[in-house]
Amino acid sequence: MSKPKLKMARPRKEVDQSTYEGRFAARLKALREKAGLSHEEVAEAVEVDTRTIYYWEAGKTSPQIKYLPFLAEKLGIEVRTLMPKK
Repeated sequence: MSKPKLKMARPRKEVDQSTYEGRFAARLKALREKAGLSHEEVAEAVEVDTRTIYYWEAGKTSPQIKYLPFLAEKLGIEVRTLMPKK
């Protein structure tokens, strides 16, 4: 009986920081890491799936406005701190 083949992880693409979404994603990740929080901890506080946090940090999707106060509270910052500079 042969062993099943393991799938190789796809290399992560760098976040495109030339876009607003990309700058937001990089900022969110940096703030989360600075706060010493895991994806799971942030997801639980915001009441979303852990994958959602990964997607936000990868710039694949952006959070709805209603989630920003919960993110800011968990990160211990003000909402405007989440917003990247233009």
